[in-house]
Amino acid sequence: MKTVINHLQKQRITSILNWVSSNFVENRFTSSKTPLGSIYIVQNPRLYRTTITVSSAGNVSEVSPATRREAQAALLEYLHSTRSLQFMDAEHMSKHSPHFIEKLLKRFQNAVDVEWSIARYLRYHPINEFEPFFESLGLKPCEYCSLLPRDLMFLTDDELLLENYHVLCNYGIARSKIGKIYKKAMEVIRYDFGLLQSKLQAYEELGLSQSFIAKVIVCSPYLLIGDVNAKFVEVLAVLKSTGIELNWIEEHLSEQDSYNWSIILSALRLFSKIGFSEEQLGGLIRQHPGLIFEGSGNQALMLIGFLLKFGTTMNEIHLMFLQFPRIPVGKVFLNLKQCLMFLFEIAMKVDEIGKIICSHAMFLGSLTLKKPNSILSLLNVGRKRLCEHIQENPLEMKKWVMGSKMEPLPNSGEKKRSQMMKSRFLMDMGFAENSDEMEKAMKTFRGRGGELQERFDCIVKAGLDRKDVCKMIRVSPQILNQTKSVIEMKIDFLVNGLGYPVSYLVIFPSYLDYTVQRIKLRLSMYNWLKDQGVAEPMLALTTIISCTHKVFIRRYVNQHPAGPQVWQNLKKEICTE
Repeated sequence: MKTVINHLQKQRITSILNWVSSNFVENRFTSSKTPLGSIYIVQNPRLYRTTITVSSAGNVSEVSPATRREAQAALLEYLHSTRSLQFMDAEHMSKHSPHFIEKLLKRFQNAVDVEWSIARYLRYHPINEFEPFFESLGLKPCEYCSLLPRDLMFLTDDELLLENYHVLCNYGIARSKIGKIYKKAMEVIRYDFGLLQSKLQAYEELGLSQSFIAKVIVCSPYLLIGDVNAKFVEVLAVLKSTGIELNWIEEHLSEQDSYNWSIILSALRLFSKIGFSEEQLGGLIRQHPGLIFEGSGNQALMLIGFLLKFGTTMNEIHLMFLQFPRIPVGKVFLNLKQCLMFLFEIAMKVDEIGKIICSHAMFLGSLTLKKPNSILSLLNVGRKRLCEHIQENPLEMKKWVMGSKMEPLPNSGEKKRSQMMKSRFLMDMGFAENSDEMEKAMKTFRGRGGELQERFDCIVKAGLDRKDVCKMIRVSPQILNQTKSVIEMKIDFLVNGLGYPVSYLVIFPSYLDYTVQRIKLRLSMYNWLKDQGVAEPMLALTTIISCTHKVFIRRYVNQHPAGPQVWQNLKKEICTE
């Protein structure tokens, strides 16, 4: 008798599940009306007895779609028939809680008849209904875990939650979007009976349609907190004055995003300050909705701030936005920043960068450039030549965008002219033309021929005879690889900092090879050791500076027990100046 009863119960469950599920047989159903609404009746019904295709290791991701649907149907039958939840609520929970379904399936990975096994399990093991409920709202387990009530298991015990949930559902808000409202404005779901409906009604009284309000609430749940949001209302008023209708706004709002209407209002006000009339502003926003909707207008605000920092006037920015490219404003801002970094990396002067940014902002904002090193390599030029090329024609940069094929720039002849100037300079120094000594010096020198002459002249102007400087260069040609300003600074330190005559350079020309920090550090250490009586007095500067680091430590620093500590202290002091 017990076996017969179990068999009849199993047949009843199977028939109910096949009756409520419209997906057991693909595209082979008809719809009929009943007092309960539209019910799908399967044509050519078949009884399913599916063996679950889960490996012995329990990999639930390998469960077949048919088996998963059986588990969903069992959960639906439990929630609706056993727990008396509304059919639409139960159906949505069963179909949109994949993690919870997987938890159920893991219990029955070896079952022959999954739906019967799950139905039987649920009959004797009540579940925490808040888990599939929150998941069906679009929340992940890690998001709703902390939201689960500690003292409740059944949804029907939380009347306020279900009441406000149904208010939002009946208002036209998709059930899977309500989780976003729950995350962003949890108190909305806890409003007392009738309060949530009254807040929605308050927005309707502004002349807003129900569909518009439903979409805006998903995008900005905080609008339901407190009174009608004044910033939101003001934004609508400003947009209406520009000729933009509510249906256009509704069309361009994305339920995947969240909007801060206060920032949007700030962006609209700034566009007015820039000089846009209501008509111009309406036209601009219709062409580029992202100016106010992308990042709630924050991207546009940052772009305008970026341009203002480079000295662009409000009138110039107004003209730039009239030529705004048809790409997202965030992409324009990103491209502009990348162009700025590119110009910095090729060592263009700041004032020249400012001129290019101000005069070609929208053009540069439409470019996604290759990496600086790639551009230099493909063009086969140095940084200085590239800077000059950009300054002559900034529009050439459009040829250097990602994915473009680049050709080297034509030879300017600059390299040949520089080589000729170097040769002439070296012959003036006394080098024999085409000699091995001259060839070696040519390889040693860095920089253009004109720069070498400029550096040579600054040493002569310091107070040395030209012949002596020529001898210095022949002994230490590398000293001309430093810029004029660095050479002048080192000579000034020798004379005014150390008290040596400039003529000392003739004896010790390689002094100019060493950094001022190295000279200061070693002389400071030497003077301390001399004061302690462990260093010979009157040592030549060349002796103190030119020895290697290891030799200086062994020969001088380690001669006193406190020497290493004093050395470290001096390094910290001098290297941070």
